[in-house]
Amino acid sequence: MDSETRSYRTGGQDTVLDLTRDCEAYGSSRGSGLLHLFVPHATAGLAILETGAGSDDDLLAALADLLPADDRWQHRHGTRGHGRSHVMPALVPPYATVPVIDGRLMLGTWQSVCLVDLNVDNHEREVRFSFLTG
Repeated sequence: MDSETRSYRTGGQDTVLDLTRDCEAYGSSRGSGLLHLFVPHATAGLAILETGAGSDDDLLAALADLLPADDRWQHRHGTRGHGRSHVMPALVPPYATVPVIDGRLMLGTWQSVCLVDLNVDNHEREVRFSFLTG
C-alpha cells in the first residue's frame, strides 16, 4: 500500500475544503484500486458531496443547526461551542474511500471529496492519502 500525508490550512471559520484535485493527482498514476483518505483529528471529517452549487454551504448550515456553537457541550475548552467539533466526526466521518480505475476516480458527475472542519481553534489539518492497488 502506498501512503502519504498532506497538510491543509482551513482557517478560522467553519470550512468545507474541496480535495478532489489532490485526490485526482494522487490516484492518476497508480492504476486501479482504492483511494482511502483519513483525517487523524478528533474534530474534522471527510464528506463526498456536490460543491460550488451551494451544497457545501448547506452542509455547514445543517451542521450548525444540529451542532450549535453554544455552551451546551460538556467538552469545554477553546472557543465557545468547541465541543460540537468533537461530536461532528460521528456525523461526518474522518475517512472516505473512492474507487479508482485506470488512474481515474470513479466519482459521480457532481461529487467532490471534501475536508469538513468546524474547529476554528486549529487551522492546520493533515489528511492521509493511501492507495490499495486492485
